[in-house]
Amino acid sequence: MLELQNISFGVTEDNGGGSVNKEILNDISLTVGDNRFVVITGPNGGGKSTLAKIIAGIEKPTSGRILLDGKDITDLNVTERAKAGISFAFQQPVRFKGIQVLDLIRLAAGKKMTVADACQYLAEVGLCAKDYINREVNASLSGGELKRIEIATVLARSTRLSVFDEPEAGIDLWSFQNLIQVFEKMRAQIHDSSIMIISHQERILEIADEIVVLRDGRIDASGPREEILPALIGTPSAVEACKILKSK
Repeated sequence: MLELQNISFGVTEDNGGGSVNKEILNDISLTVGDNRFVVITGPNGGGKSTLAKIIAGIEKPTSGRILLDGKDITDLNVTERAKAGISFAFQQPVRFKGIQVLDLIRLAAGKKMTVADACQYLAEVGLCAKDYINREVNASLSGGELKRIEIATVLARSTRLSVFDEPEAGIDLWSFQNLIQVFEKMRAQIHDSSIMIISHQERILEIADEIVVLRDGRIDASGPREEILPALIGTPSAVEACKILKSK
């Protein structure tokens, strides 16, 4: 479904005495098959969020190719990637003052939708539809509420690949527990699509089909959860890499 071929990404920085090239991703090759739940983990600064943005089209790789269902999408921008079948959820969901939750779900779906249909997506993420459907997507919503509304919009889009960048960031424990339930349900209902999550959290790693560890811009390890997770939990270096706190 999704194939990354030798993806590299670098930026030019000013160090005070001139410009230097900083390499963030180096020769990343990765395949995400259909109906898979993949978690990308690793230490801070390892390139995880950059990789997610490159897949979504927010950043463009310095070199390499990206294929979606065999089609080269490397040069497509973020809007074109979205139309091709990729959804992206930010670490910090965007607030839209003046836009109601109902409007946002309808925009995400890209089609006419009844209130009842929109409410169903809210129910899927554990929100009482009547309490949220007419609310504005603004500062009155908590971080956990925004995350679940954003996931509802991703569900409404029903794309081939859904990418979530650290969905646990900035939410409280209660919201996190609900978020895990949402992802468990999404995993159980995967059909002709795949999910990719950037995360440090053991609870999310535990429901993955596959785990990919990024370290210093390279793939340090990848494979089925049964192979990768025990090694991550069992070694001090992996605990550092994944920030697994063992707090459930």
